[in-house]
Amino acid sequence: MPTAHLSAFRSPAYRHYFPAAIFSTLGGWILRFLLGWSAWDLTHSATWVGATAGLMLAPALVLSPLFGIVSDRINPRNGLLLTVSAHAALACIAGAAVYAGVFRLPVLLAIALALGVATSAHTPIRLALVPLLVPRQSLPSAIGYSAITFNTSRIVGPALGAWLLHAGSPAFAYVSGAALMLGSLPFLVFIPDRIGERSANTSAGFLRELGDGLRYTHAHSTIRLVLGFTLVNAMLGRTVIELLPAVSGLLLAGDSATLATLTACAGVGSILGGLVVSRQGGSEPRLMKLMTLSLALGAVLVALLGWFADVRAVAAVIGGISLITTMAGTSNQALTQLLVDEQFRGRVLSLWTMIAMGAPAVGAVVMGGLGDLFPFAWVLTVFAATALLAVGWLSRHPALAITAETGAVK
Repeated sequence: MPTAHLSAFRSPAYRHYFPAAIFSTLGGWILRFLLGWSAWDLTHSATWVGATAGLMLAPALVLSPLFGIVSDRINPRNGLLLTVSAHAALACIAGAAVYAGVFRLPVLLAIALALGVATSAHTPIRLALVPLLVPRQSLPSAIGYSAITFNTSRIVGPALGAWLLHAGSPAFAYVSGAALMLGSLPFLVFIPDRIGERSANTSAGFLRELGDGLRYTHAHSTIRLVLGFTLVNAMLGRTVIELLPAVSGLLLAGDSATLATLTACAGVGSILGGLVVSRQGGSEPRLMKLMTLSLALGAVLVALLGWFADVRAVAAVIGGISLITTMAGTSNQALTQLLVDEQFRGRVLSLWTMIAMGAPAVGAVVMGGLGDLFPFAWVLTVFAATALLAVGWLSRHPALAITAETGAVK
């Protein structure tokens, strides 16, 4: 198993992909920020903020495995051209609805659900493309830089979205996000077609391929363990980040500028987390240790979050939660990519996507609903305590005895 760090930017194909990821991710974060802000602005309810976040994530629970099979069959570069275009179209629809004066809660929820479907396709296709762009020893670097791109956009996107709201209008802000996403398409076109070529043999059928992927995952104890840690991270840190509009409103009685500040701090933490993982190389035991320690520390920070009412203190804790959430999430994605056999990559990564993106949908709805019924500080503490117990239980799994020499224990 290679362990030396090798930068993904040494690959020409990744250098074509990287600016496309910047434009599409920045536009996507503007859209997500605007939908979250719109949910709070329309309802002032943590439940509806959680429901909006849930609808943007929930389709991954059902659709990700199917799109994982698709990503193993098609040229993923061409798939990204379609999914990015779909994201841009939804942003345009939201802008048009605002401009026409018909942007009400049902319209918002419908757009959030459609975005969730498009994202369910986009994520496994993107995850299938990245390993084709770099050699194996550059894979942690590529995943780390992707996390940096995602979370830099988490800073710039909400800040830009908030500025567009104040300087222009909500309609203009939505359309601006669409324009950025469309700006990624020319860079994707420059990725050579041959890189994403797939075998034309699809005679096994969707159900057969899905069953093969599930059986493979079930038989691989280390991948099962990594997916278990992915679930804990998704239900804890990821859920809190998805509920930042409610955190801003319930803990700080904040406005859109407060939300942008919290989201930007989350982005700073995530950039640092992505940098840490991008320097790890391909050492599976090292990534596993980083993931478990991050999750334990994250549970402590989530428990502390609800007991602060000062903007600077809350922002600092949010930054810490985001840092460890990114370290844990990027580590478990890198581990999954390193452990899986190539012929099952799309299907296994679709299961990772289903958990990483779908579980926060459940968590956001549950945490948001409980936050409207009980003191939010106690809700956060209960979630944190449950996560800490789960980390302790998973850490006793014998698959943690993997070594750099033998790789995964199956």
